[in-house]
Amino acid sequence: MEKLLHVSSSPHIRSRVKTSSIMFLVILALLPAACVGIWVFGPYAAAVLAVSVASAVMTEYIYEMLMRRPVTIKDGSAVVTGLLLGMNLPVSVPLWMPVIGSVFAVLVVKQLFGGLGQNFMNPALAGRCFLLISFSARMTDFSVSSQTAARIVDTVSGATPLAELKAGGSADLLSMFLGNTRGTIGETSALALLIGGIFLAVMGVIRLWIPLLYLGSFSAFVLIFGDHGFDLPFLAAELLGGGLMLGAWFMATDYVTSPITRRGRIVYGILLGIMTGLFRFFGGSAEGVSYAIIFCNLLVPLIERLTLPGGFGCGKKKGGKNA
Repeated sequence: MEKLLHVSSSPHIRSRVKTSSIMFLVILALLPAACVGIWVFGPYAAAVLAVSVASAVMTEYIYEMLMRRPVTIKDGSAVVTGLLLGMNLPVSVPLWMPVIGSVFAVLVVKQLFGGLGQNFMNPALAGRCFLLISFSARMTDFSVSSQTAARIVDTVSGATPLAELKAGGSADLLSMFLGNTRGTIGETSALALLIGGIFLAVMGVIRLWIPLLYLGSFSAFVLIFGDHGFDLPFLAAELLGGGLMLGAWFMATDYVTSPITRRGRIVYGILLGIMTGLFRFFGGSAEGVSYAIIFCNLLVPLIERLTLPGGFGCGKKKGGKNA
């Protein structure tokens, strides 16, 4: 009896990397874009980010204390959720809105479904979409103070560069690349987001399959269905504008809500680009990243089921089923 083998349930592959370490690296990667947002929009942007993070952490702490569950705020996941939500908000929102958004993201989308690793969609994006549906006027108000307006390019109207493009206007590519333009707090600087995304890839936190396929399939969609032909400046503006860079590098790559199989990541990345293009060019809004990612999050179980490799030693019958 002493020589019996004890076999535990899967997964059998273990890693020494801790959740807190991964979240810390994600926070570091988000800091450049967050700092650019604070520099462009002023101290109030820092207040929005701080309130969003604090609300997410406190919501998780209070819920777990009331439910007598282990407190997990030290793993940093609530901080990442709050920071991402704050970066997806315009600077004009009142401070009670990031509180509501954080409570919805952490309590409803994350904790009520079992906590970290059990949520069926990205909590930060769910919080943003909840606020967008509930308070659409405030969430689409990109007005800034007179001091801020003096520093950014688009001082004539309150429209974002994507809204200008959808209305038939033009956009300043250099300002969109550097971040000196209108938009949500964390989405304006494509350069800062690229730096953060490359940092995550170099550190091994994310793989390049999803972001590159997302951006590539979206680019193909723009060239084919964007009604501008092979217009590279227009394509560049669509890639740099809105939440595409923030979504592709930081939210579409979320471990919990993205496929684990290689073929699944390929399908997922391509589908993200197609859905974003559909929402942007055939929908009523100039954006579409948030809804595209959430929609594809819901399809992940189906994608993984269809792309799951067969068991070792199992053949394939006609029709694709395992023998």
